[in-house]
Amino acid sequence: MKYLIQHPEPIGIERDLFDAGDVVPVAKAVEAAGWDGLAYTEHPAPGYRWLAEGGGHQTLDPFVALGAAAAVTERIKLLTYLAVVPYRNPLLLAKAAASVAMISKGRFILGMGTGYLKTEFFALGVDFDERNELFDEALDVLPLHWSGERFSYEGKHFNARDIIARPSPGPGVIPIWIGGNAKISRRRAATRAQGWMPMSGPPEMATTTRTVHFSGLDDIAVAIRELKEFAGERADEIDIMVLYSDDSILKPDVDVERHRDALGRIAEIGATWISFAWDFSTQSETLDFIAGFGATYLGADRI
Repeated sequence: MKYLIQHPEPIGIERDLFDAGDVVPVAKAVEAAGWDGLAYTEHPAPGYRWLAEGGGHQTLDPFVALGAAAAVTERIKLLTYLAVVPYRNPLLLAKAAASVAMISKGRFILGMGTGYLKTEFFALGVDFDERNELFDEALDVLPLHWSGERFSYEGKHFNARDIIARPSPGPGVIPIWIGGNAKISRRRAATRAQGWMPMSGPPEMATTTRTVHFSGLDDIAVAIRELKEFAGERADEIDIMVLYSDDSILKPDVDVERHRDALGRIAEIGATWISFAWDFSTQSETLDFIAGFGATYLGADRI
C-alpha cells in the first residue's frame, strides 16, 4: 500500500492557504517522513458563495505547485488530485503535465476529472454540457502530444494540423488517473487510464460534485469489482486510490491498531493507494501530522 497526502486547503476565505503550510517545507516533510505522494487540486475561478460560505476550499495552480515540489524532492509521486480537464485546451493540459513530468524525472501522475462547478465553467467560458465530450477529446490528444511525434487532431473547438510537441516525456511516462464515481468515469479508468480515484462522503457532497454517492467502503468495494470487470486483462495494472476519512487519525499515536485494521480493510477491497486530505490551521500542525503519521504507519511494518 502507498500513502499520499493532499496539501491542506483552507475552507472559506478567512484564512490563507499558506497558513497551513508553504509548498516547499510541506513537500520536503512529506518525502522525509516516508510518504509516497503529494497532491494538489484546482479551482481557478470558484464562485464567491461556494468558497465563502463553507462549501469550497482554496487552491493553487496544481502544475505550478507540483513543479516547485519536484524541485525539492527526489522520490515522491506528484499528483493532480485533480485537474479539471474541460477547463483547458488539451494541448495546454498536455504541455503542463509533460513539463512537471520531465522536471520531476518521471514522478508525475495526471489525475483528471470532468468538473462540477457550473459557475466556474461559466467564468472560464466553457460549456458545462460539453464537459464529457471535451474530456474524451483530451484522452485522445494527450498520448499524441506526449509521443513527441507529428500528429493532427480536429477537436470540437480546435484544429491541430501537423504539429509536434518537444521536448517529449515519451509514451507511457505519465500515468493518467481518473476521478469520479459515475459509471462512465469507472469505464474510462478501466479502459483508457492507469488509475481510478473514487469519492466517498455524505450524500450532500455527492450532490454538490454531481456524482454517484458512495457511502463507505462497501459501496467502493462493489465499484472496484465492476471496474476490474470493465478492465479485463488490465485489471491488475490499474491503481486505485481511496480517501481515508476517519479524522481521529489526526492524532497518529492514538488508536493505532484500530486505524491499522481500517487501513488494512481498504487494502483488502483492492486499493493500492490511500489518500489523506485535512484542513490544518498552521504549518506546524501540518508538519506535525506528516511526521507523526510517517513515524507511526510508514515504517518497515507498513500495511
